[in-house]
Amino acid sequence: MNHNPQSSDGKHDDDSALSDFLASLMDYTPTIPDELVEHYLSKSGFQSPDVRLIKLVAVATQKFVAEVASDALMHCKARQAAVVKDKRDKQQKDKRLILTMDDLSKSLREYGVNVKHQEYFADSPSTGIDPASREE
Repeated sequence: MNHNPQSSDGKHDDDSALSDFLASLMDYTPTIPDELVEHYLSKSGFQSPDVRLIKLVAVATQKFVAEVASDALMHCKARQAAVVKDKRDKQQKDKRLILTMDDLSKSLREYGVNVKHQEYFADSPSTGIDPASREE
């Protein structure tokens, strides 16, 4: 038998840290409303009367969305930097970043989410123009 007092102390520390974290969730207001989280959880068949669990899912979702958006921004910056290198003779006055579905799709793919978008999405300036009148 293993009578190691450190293992029970470590477990107690983990339990108290988890309890403290769950208690702190009650004071936190996540970006994603609790009602929205409850709706999608119930739609997927999950029911819980514990508000702390709902807030925990909201915080995890908020973190996921923030990471995806940050990664998509990195893809966008890399794409636009490549375009600027290709067009060195043109001076680019407009420094705005334009996030496309391709940027978002690449970011989501890193997290195992495959997104396929329809052809009618406006990812290029020629989208929506009659194919016969396009200058390609």
